[in-house]
Amino acid sequence: MSSERLPSDPVSLEALRSRIDVIDQELVKLISERGSLAQQIGQLKARDKTPIYAPDREKEILQALRERNPGPFPTRVLEAVYRELMSGSFSLEKPLRIAYLGPEGSFSHLAALGKFGASVEYEPVTSIDAVFAEVERGHADFAVVPIENSIGGGVIDTMDAFPEHSVHICAEIYRRIQHNLMARVPLERIERVYSKPEVFEQCRRWLTETGMTSKTVPVSSTSKAAEQAAQEDNAAALGSELAAELYKLPIQVRNVEDNANNVTRFFIIGPTHARPTGDDRTALFFTTTDRAGALVDVLDVFRSERVNLTMITSRPSRRKNWEYHFFVDVEGHIEDAPLAHATDAAREFCSEIKVLGSFPREANVQ
Repeated sequence: MSSERLPSDPVSLEALRSRIDVIDQELVKLISERGSLAQQIGQLKARDKTPIYAPDREKEILQALRERNPGPFPTRVLEAVYRELMSGSFSLEKPLRIAYLGPEGSFSHLAALGKFGASVEYEPVTSIDAVFAEVERGHADFAVVPIENSIGGGVIDTMDAFPEHSVHICAEIYRRIQHNLMARVPLERIERVYSKPEVFEQCRRWLTETGMTSKTVPVSSTSKAAEQAAQEDNAAALGSELAAELYKLPIQVRNVEDNANNVTRFFIIGPTHARPTGDDRTALFFTTTDRAGALVDVLDVFRSERVNLTMITSRPSRRKNWEYHFFVDVEGHIEDAPLAHATDAAREFCSEIKVLGSFPREANVQ
């Protein structure tokens, strides 16, 4: 029988743990040194009135992390560690206040936690328009708002808020969405199902198959739905696992969304857009002049400058009947010459055009 020690051997295990203890001591020392540097950066930013959160720098750090990761940890593990390190750095530089559509447990809350970590202050707000207003008034440094879903399409409240507020998009998040039916009673006793209208759209097939469609009641957010279901008899909600935990609602059925690849895109809004990274997107909205072919003329301007449009949608302007705002996403930063030229040239065919923000392109899904 071999005398070689196995990994489960107590002496070998102790030796490995001792080595980990030494590494942990060094890690704590290095993390503290990083924190001291973050404090100095915060002082410089305060002096120069530079925003604490820099999406371009965040992208640079995470991209370098992906390229240098030797394993065995998956990159997502290291990203999670570094996001919390950056969150802690925010608290050392200047505590950030992040607004989101609440109450706690909403998907906007989950997206905000995934982006900014546990060391910032979060502010739940009752409506998307109010989320915009908190940033515009300076009550919140940044905010997280949903803009589109891979199944349900654009989020109407967010698109309608952009023309009414002076804020900028500075980052984006993609988050996988899983809806759960939560209630204190079994399915056969449920009389009302609360959630956002967009969620009902994303779960339409399951609601139809279970006979729940006629019982749906729209509310402002998924966490508001959970809060309301927790207060009523024979009521249920569709929402996140976090909402079920916060409002102490047992999950009766998990993952009731029609498509398992259900992803929502969120914008981070703040007072300014991000600096160029070389891999950026820009969001704009415009209203064309009232003449035939004006929309085609605008699109031709972007085509002639070889600017790629990745999304286009429209919403009634709410100012004049049959007038529409067009929202577009394009590749590039507004400081890039082709996009800057295209935007200026498009003004000839628009009664209004506004750059909503330039931001680093996000390829990963949380």
